[in-house]
Amino acid sequence: MKVIGFSAWSGSGKTTLVERLLVRLREAGQRVSVIKHAHHEFDIDHPGKDSYRHRQAGAFEVVIASNRRLAKIREFETPVEPTVHQLIAELCDCDWVLVEGFKFANLLKIEVWRESVGKRVHYPDDPYVVAVATDDASRLPVPTRLPVFALDDVDAIAEFLLANSARYEYTPQTGFGDDSGATADVDAGRSAATAA
Repeated sequence: MKVIGFSAWSGSGKTTLVERLLVRLREAGQRVSVIKHAHHEFDIDHPGKDSYRHRQAGAFEVVIASNRRLAKIREFETPVEPTVHQLIAELCDCDWVLVEGFKFANLLKIEVWRESVGKRVHYPDDPYVVAVATDDASRLPVPTRLPVFALDDVDAIAEFLLANSARYEYTPQTGFGDDSGATADVDAGRSAATAA
């Protein structure tokens, strides 16, 4: 599978870009998955639902499945911040994984930047940034030799990725990170909670 990250400060437009790019890659016949970094309070389960009741009763994981979809909810007994590599290891095989967030991860990524957000850029100091998508290239605060795309030019960004797809092939043993201990933090969190 190929993996590309989208790094940006909140309000820069990365979710809209990822959504539109996902559609464009699907139109090109690609099977696409998404990993999104969320705030610690997010929840996809709701009071009164069976799965919520199972979690409240103490289940470590709850898997809900139908003939249309599957969801797995894992309840960490102590706070654990999974790495992007651990999350990639959770995915089924696909052509592309679009990673939203994880701006400091050691993944190849496109930086999304808007001057109006008022935050600094990362591309001058982050060797994993391979391109920049912005609403106004003339306003970039640091000159760059990286490809620069208009934020709304999804076709050009998709073509850039598809034309160089081998570059984004994800192999943990080649310097992107080691997923061999993907459950180690989870098991450590469980052990710590049990010992307490």
